[in-house]
Amino acid sequence: MVILGLVLGGVLSGAAIAYVIGAASITTFILSDNIRYMAVLPQRLFSQLDVFAFLAMPLFIFAGDLMNRGGLASALIDFCMSFLGRLKGGLGHVNVMTSVFFAGVSGSAVSDAAALGNSLVPEMQRRGYPLDYAAAITGASSIIGPIIPPSSILIFYGALMQTSVTALFAAGILPGLLLAAVLMGMNAYFAWRHDHPGGAESDLPAILPSFFRALPAMALPVIILGGTLFGFMTPAEAAAVAVIAALGIGVAYRRLSLQDVWDSALRSAVLLGALFIILCAISTFSYIAALEQWPQAIAVTIEGWGLGPLQYLMLINVVFLIAGMAMDVKAAVALFAPIFVPVALAMGIDPVHLGIVICFNITTGLLSPPLGGVLLILATTVNINYWRLIRATLPFFFAEIALLGVLTFVPEISLALPRALGLVQ
Repeated sequence: MVILGLVLGGVLSGAAIAYVIGAASITTFILSDNIRYMAVLPQRLFSQLDVFAFLAMPLFIFAGDLMNRGGLASALIDFCMSFLGRLKGGLGHVNVMTSVFFAGVSGSAVSDAAALGNSLVPEMQRRGYPLDYAAAITGASSIIGPIIPPSSILIFYGALMQTSVTALFAAGILPGLLLAAVLMGMNAYFAWRHDHPGGAESDLPAILPSFFRALPAMALPVIILGGTLFGFMTPAEAAAVAVIAALGIGVAYRRLSLQDVWDSALRSAVLLGALFIILCAISTFSYIAALEQWPQAIAVTIEGWGLGPLQYLMLINVVFLIAGMAMDVKAAVALFAPIFVPVALAMGIDPVHLGIVICFNITTGLLSPPLGGVLLILATTVNINYWRLIRATLPFFFAEIALLGVLTFVPEISLALPRALGLVQ
């Protein structure tokens, strides 16, 4: 209770989450008379960070940023517009499909939202879409990014909980595509209900030229996933290939300068530094949690409640959804997964299915108030009132919550592809 109170107080004060968790953990060491165990804390922190799978994360972050600067978004948007723009509400469909393609190289909901918020939302508004709807569907579709691999949150979860990253990559494909189908169905309904523009009369790019221009960007996810899922490359090697390809594509599009590469490297380093500070704080928290046997206490409590695997999964969904409403995605996973996941595994819940449910859940939190990261980015990027954006986003948010329920109760959606590839039993 002490550490929980300290964390909540620190978060509400506006302090950085890494410092809050780290300070609360050290305070708990002192108050619980475990300070003597802090002598091995540096060694434990190093062992927690010395994980080969973590190597893929900074490389994918770097590749995604290079793609953003190198003209990837505009190439993908033009290609999607060339065939989807002819439909009623066509730019809404383009928004969703661009996020599907963009997910294969970015893997970040916030990056996706920022890129499309700068490029596609103004175009939707120019063609007659309400600003709040254009921003809302952009935010909703950006959640596809962390689900369809390569995904930094899947790499992070897999490395943290010692779950196969390759199996998580395979498991994220069908849920990500299912989310895209749900969003496109909703867009079709809203286009009919509110008479959104679209159709053959719109000035659209030619299909073949836009296809050939977008081909390098679309081929990259196929190469990465094919090499990873069929065993030709590890996730870290695939990330290195992604960086090289991103440089080549940026040069081919003539949109990437040496200054852009340098700025991208600096931004990636800053993001990585912030991430590893959080990991160190969470490792300290996990250490005191293990010493105090909090996971075992939770297991005993759950056993007393008589919860089965499905009921416990629903409890996990509630915990992570609430955490996602107010915390950084990776910080929430690192803070709560070591406590709740071991109990789920002891109940016989498949670790890959559990990983997809948790990652889908926590990324959905990016779309929820009060501190949803995607909402904050879009409100700033497109200059829209924050609460107006929330109102417009709620139908999509509730649809994603419903889909989360489906994924929770039907594990075969996540496990079908990994099983077909022999990655899980």
